Amino acid sequence: MKNYYLKNVATLKLESPKCTGCGKCIEVCPHQVFVMREGKSVIVEKDRCMECGACVKNCPFNVLEVKPGVGCASAIIIGWLTGTEPSCDCSGSSGGCC
Repeated sequence: MKNYYLKNVATLKLESPKCTGCGKCIEVCPHQVFVMREGKSVIVEKDRCMECGACVKNCPFNVLEVKPGVGCASAIIIGWLTGTEPSCDCSGSSGGCC
């Protein structure tokens, strides 16, 4: 799956120098945001990040940060729950604002 969301809005951050290369983030990321380079994980496709938080929850070394619930995944879930059209548009009150 190679979905892209809005450009340059994902809150995902990685402190690469502190990464030990365990590969958990690569293992759990549903959109191949990370790859291993020179024994460390690096972000290669940040715009694929749906801010689900799986990488953060599974990183045993706390080198990842993301604000889950602020991106497109949140908008889609809110749309399902409320029966409305999913929107990452920050101009309205959809609650799914990126």
